[in-house]
Amino acid sequence: QVQLVESGGGLVQAGDSLRLSCAASGRTFSRTSMGWFRQAPGKEREFVASINWSGSSTVYADSVKGRFTISRENAKNTLYLEMSSLKPEDTAMYYCAAGPGLYGGTSTLQTAYGYWGQGTQVTVSS
Repeated sequence: QVQLVESGGGLVQAGDSLRLSCAASGRTFSRTSMGWFRQAPGKEREFVASINWSGSSTVYADSVKGRFTISRENAKNTLYLEMSSLKPEDTAMYYCAAGPGLYGGTSTLQTAYGYWGQGTQVTVSS
């Protein structure tokens, strides 16, 4: 069982930066692939970024590539999403997710993740 708690969201202006964190409980974090997803009002939840269990492999949505960086600190059971050059269209609830299996790779699919946090709101004003 993995529990995930996101933090770091807030209201920022276009062009600003923000770092989201996801604290994970459980002893399997260091062996679990992780991802970030987001959902804007009236839209479906979409993939943002994913990182494999060791941190050696990452993948990003085209819309955030070059602006967002996913990373993890296994010693602290924490996942991060560094966001820069934020745009109003980045406004959404951001969720972290953990894969259900161990030693998995990256995935853009929501169905590849078995555990989800409650989300943290990011609002970017123009």
